[in-house]
Amino acid sequence: MGRVSTTPRRAFVALAALTALLVSGCAKEPGGPRLAASPSPSSTAPAPTPPTADPATRAAALVRTLADEDLVGQVLMPYAYGSSATKVSPGSAAGNRALAGVDTPAEMVAKYRLGGLILVGFSADDPTSGNQATTNVDNPKQVRELTSGLREAAGKLPAGPAPFLIGTDQEYGVVTRITDGVTLLPSPMAAGAAGRPALTEAAWRAAGAELAAMGINLDFAPVADVLVTRSTVIGSRSFGADPANASGQVGGAVRGLQSEGVAASVKHFPGHGLTATDSHKDVPVIGQSRAVLDRTAFPPFRAGIDAGAMAVMSAHLDVKAVDPGTPATFSHKLLTDVLRGQLGFQGVVITDGMNMPPAKRWSPGEAAVRALIAGNDLILMTPNVSQAYDGLLAALRDGSLPRDRLVEAATRVLTMKFKLADRPTPELSGLNGPEHRKAAADLAAAAVTVLRGRCGGPVAGPVTVTSSSGRDRTRATLTDALTAAGVKVVPSGGTVVHLVGYGDGADDLRADAAVTVAMDTPYVLAAAKSPTLLATYSSSRASMTALAGVLAGKARPGGRSPVPVTGLPATTCGT
Repeated sequence: MGRVSTTPRRAFVALAALTALLVSGCAKEPGGPRLAASPSPSSTAPAPTPPTADPATRAAALVRTLADEDLVGQVLMPYAYGSSATKVSPGSAAGNRALAGVDTPAEMVAKYRLGGLILVGFSADDPTSGNQATTNVDNPKQVRELTSGLREAAGKLPAGPAPFLIGTDQEYGVVTRITDGVTLLPSPMAAGAAGRPALTEAAWRAAGAELAAMGINLDFAPVADVLVTRSTVIGSRSFGADPANASGQVGGAVRGLQSEGVAASVKHFPGHGLTATDSHKDVPVIGQSRAVLDRTAFPPFRAGIDAGAMAVMSAHLDVKAVDPGTPATFSHKLLTDVLRGQLGFQGVVITDGMNMPPAKRWSPGEAAVRALIAGNDLILMTPNVSQAYDGLLAALRDGSLPRDRLVEAATRVLTMKFKLADRPTPELSGLNGPEHRKAAADLAAAAVTVLRGRCGGPVAGPVTVTSSSGRDRTRATLTDALTAAGVKVVPSGGTVVHLVGYGDGADDLRADAAVTVAMDTPYVLAAAKSPTLLATYSSSRASMTALAGVLAGKARPGGRSPVPVTGLPATTCGT
């Protein structure tokens, strides 16, 4: 086990003492803790805490005024259907009624006194996502109006002085919830190939500014999973296979996001890259030894913690070396003993989606209680808001959920909120501006990697761009970029540049391609016959522009593959 700074431990002792102080003020009655009465206008309330006070002090003062119902609401972060807080389609209303017994997102916030909401890219009208007519994340203007409506609803609640949490999964690459009208960064794996944390930090600072402008103050990113396996569920969402390189990237992403007032949630602890199983379908088993975990999986999480990450997401992973048979989401040993005790994390621990199969072995209420007792502070995406809320309240009343654990969790959540408070919301006009595009372009250019072939010089023209089916937009983007770089592009008969992307395999390669380009993980290139093999790890506009510069001979590819590819050398033009 590596050394852990003593400073987080002192902070933990202070928080524990603060929690004990808060709990000691709650009288106990036979049969379980007494439910706090909702504050009334005539009751004696503590003096208001000045806005300039320390966030933990502000959180503690607010917690003392909250009823049990408010404390429970603060630890819930569900999703809701609809593109607006107050006006939704009939399908979205029906979906919200099934989820929480309400019609609109604003009603859900008010009824359950919620601490936050996650914005999702699926629709009640079309759960298969074939069309996205009524999602939470259609475009920046719609997102800003939605988040404003949610905050208006939350501001009327007793916990209203603390900013309402609004999060989403904006990882960039294959998991990007908001895609229109924003600066699209290259994937995390592209950043890993670039290997320059300063570029990563600048790009994620741009991302943070744009999320903040849309009213989002929590990003469920970056992914800190070290890609030990060829996991398809993690893949290019990871910064790569090298713990040291991934650590630098995670730290840069955290600093960039949080410098703009958006909390980073480092995920998926203790490390989803150590298994190829998809936790959206089953409970993945991590069979590596504790020594391997310490050496491989934990360093990027430690780097995120050292960079000041406000949150860490726990994962539905069965870690045999620590707590066999118990998914990490529900493991006190992993979340409390390891993450807090050994890695020194003192921020908010957030569950992965509780609507995933590993968490659905229990009812929503029991699962929420178990997750809190294990050490989570925020319950994400429960499959039934009513049942989770009622289950937490019932457990508090019968004593199976210790009051001090709930108070501690709510205090951490509110402390994070107050750390995000008192910042002006940027204007939407800054989205996808020149400085942000340059940050994305610089990172994408540094990522382009040659895995076989020449390191410099243009591809013999004219060029024909091909790809597997369904990539018309990406082909068009590269065609435009090549044309702008002075390369003639023809429909057929030219030097073939073939693109392969997410989900493509050996059957999607072309034997006659002069150049094959991997726009996701580069593993598929092991089967490619092309004399020149390139990787961009991303199909973003910035990545295609960077690729065009290399193909035109105007830029030198300086990236290095952040994962090993069978039969191809580890060294590249950038080394």
